[in-house]
Parts: sequence; C-alpha cells; structure tokens
Amino acid sequence: MSKKYTFIDLFAGAGGLSEGFIQAGFDPIAHVEMNEFAAKTLETRSAYYYLKNAGKLDLYRDYLRGEITREEFLGNIPDKYLKSVICETMSDTTLPSIFKTIDQMLKERRITDVDVIVGGPPCQAYSLVGRAQSNHMEHPMAEDPRNYLYKLYARFLKRYQPKMFVFENVMGIETANGGQTWKNIQSYLKRVGYEIECHEQNARTFGVLQNRRRMIIVGWLKNSGMSYPEFKAADVQAIVYDLLTDLPKLHPGEMASEYSSAEMSEYVRAHGLRTGEDVLTLHTARPNKKRDIDIYKKTIDLWINGNHKRLNYNDLPDDLKTHRNRTSFLDRFKVVEGDEPYCHTMLAHISKDGHYFIHPDPEQHRSITVREAARIQSFPDNYFFEGPRTAQFVQIGNAVPPMMACGIAREIAAQLRKEDRNGE
Repeated sequence: MSKKYTFIDLFAGAGGLSEGFIQAGFDPIAHVEMNEFAAKTLETRSAYYYLKNAGKLDLYRDYLRGEITREEFLGNIPDKYLKSVICETMSDTTLPSIFKTIDQMLKERRITDVDVIVGGPPCQAYSLVGRAQSNHMEHPMAEDPRNYLYKLYARFLKRYQPKMFVFENVMGIETANGGQTWKNIQSYLKRVGYEIECHEQNARTFGVLQNRRRMIIVGWLKNSGMSYPEFKAADVQAIVYDLLTDLPKLHPGEMASEYSSAEMSEYVRAHGLRTGEDVLTLHTARPNKKRDIDIYKKTIDLWINGNHKRLNYNDLPDDLKTHRNRTSFLDRFKVVEGDEPYCHTMLAHISKDGHYFIHPDPEQHRSITVREAARIQSFPDNYFFEGPRTAQFVQIGNAVPPMMACGIAREIAAQLRKEDRNGE
C-alpha cells in the first residue's frame, strides 16, 4: 500500500481486526475497549510494533520469557503508543472524554483524516445462540442495552466521517428482535451519511483453517464511488493438524516454554504464524480429572476410527455421565478436526472448559491450549494475551481472525485507492 491509511478500532477486544489491518499496512490511531485484560493485550501488541519498528524486539522477548516485569517492559515504550489504547466502556456519558482523547492524538500526530473505522459491538445481543438462551432468562435480549451500541458507533462515524467503515458481527444480526434491530442499524448508519451493504463471510474464504461465519457490514460515504469489496477465496492446501504438529506434545496439566524439534508446517511458515525468533508462550494444558480424560479418549477414538463420528453424551457408560441434562448439548465433547481442511468455530465458551475443543492426538488426550486456540484463530505466536487463562480464552474466542481481517483490509485499501484516484 503506497499511502498509509489510518483507522480507529471500536469494541476492539484483543485486537484481531486491528492486527489484520496493521498487517495490511494500515496505521492505527486508537483502540477503544472496555475489558481490562483485552486492553492490556492491546497495549502489549502496540509495544510489540513499536519495538519491532525500532529494531528492539529482544526487549519484547525478555518480557515474554518473564525476565523483566510488565512495568519495566512498558517503561521502555513511548507514552503515545500506550495512550492509543483507551480502556473505557462506551456510553453517552463517556463518549465526550473518548472523543477528546482521540482528537488530542490526531492533533499530536498531525493527522487530518480518519480513513476507516472498524469494530463490532459485543455480539451476544444479536447472536442466534444467545437469543435461544435468553428465552429462559429473566431479562430477555430484546431488552439488552447492547442492542443499541450501534448508536454509539454511528456517533463516531458522524464525528470523524471516515471514508469507509467495517462493522463485524455474528450471524443473526439481521433477524434480531424480528428484524427490527437490523432495520434500525441500517437507517441510523445511512442517516450519518453512508451507503451500506451486509454480506455473510466465512473465515475459510480468507485462508483460516476454521469454519467461522460472520456478517460483515461495510459502509462508504455517499456519492464516493466506492462499494462493497469482492473477496476472492484463498487457495489453501492444508489441514488443521498443520497448525499443531510443531508445538510440544503435552498431557493434561503439563506446560512447555520451548518449541519441540518438530518442524513447522509450510502453512505455519508461509502465513507467518511462527518465525525462528519466537518465544513459545501460553502452551499449558488444563489439568483434567480421570473421568474427563476417559471421555476424551473415547471422543478421539470415535472420530479417528469411527469415520468421523461424534460422541453422543447419552452413549457414554453411566459411570462417566455427570450431567443431568440428557436432552440438549449432547455434543458437549467435541474433537478439533485435525485431518480436515478446517475445524468448527472457536468460541469464547472454551474459557469455561475445553470439552468442545479436544486435541485430536490420541496420545495427548487433553483440551487445546491457549496457544493452539490462538493459532486456530490465525494469531501469530508472537501475539501475547494478557490476563488469567480464562480471560485469554475469552479474548481469543471473541476475536476476528487476523488473517480474515487482513484479507478484508486489503480490499478496503483497494476501494480507498480507487476513491483517491477519482478525487484527483
């Protein structure tokens, strides 16, 4: 990309969208995120990019190895990079101070235009799964205040008038509240000066080894000549095992901080998921009770030797059954499809237990580690997630895969270049 386009990331999470846009050559102005651990992850990633550009990545590796504290590590990073992460819950009350902070950053960096705004409000309020669960709750999702976060998103569009925006969300946004929420979102975004289109995209299209369907809404300034990008499917010759085979083998409760002697696959190398300089982090297997390990072994065996058959919870011997619910969630034990070109969708639920993401190797009989989950989401090994393990899994499960985000960003850049040429 000749010109370095700028972007602001709203509801940024752990930075999957940001990472993809940065990889595609965009320059981040600010990331707004309410969760403390996700915001720390964003700070760490901002520090990584500063050190990479300054040729000082040894300091980053010292931090990952635990040789220096976080305070010592961040003490080496200029304040403007850390300030770009705004840890704040967006609301009518907080927006003025968030705007003031971003305006100050734009002034200090002498940036006159925000080219793109990216991000998607928390998705539970729109998701098909969340709505099914809410039928049994005291406060159904029709009343969920998160349904109206798009109004705050629209206020950013109105204030900064980016040439384009990318609004990512879950399948179900079009039908939430009988379709009324989606109608409201469209009219709101159009009212602040944008034409919009919404299409389903799958992370598989962008080379991610995961079946992950999402709605990607793209908007562009009216009468700008831009349009919804066309995304060509990536030609990937790989299976999910290619993401896992170079990581050290673990049994439940074990950890590893050094790579094994196994060579990384061509897929891992070609997509930059690991380099020869990386420090292995977050590769610790959850401890498991003997009962769970026995179930894992049966689940893996069924998949490998039963022609990809899934375990039905009711088929387990009585001594292995502990759940009273025998009518729903019967597939609560699920193997990651190692011998397939993609696996099932990574979910934030992995933070609760690993039963839905069992490692496909029968010798390891465990759930996947944080690092393995990150790889399935296409995060590179040098991406470090802050916080306790549960928080790390939530960040990864909720993220947009960076490889998908990068593919989207490249086509957004192509639209912006087209608009630049038309404006000359």
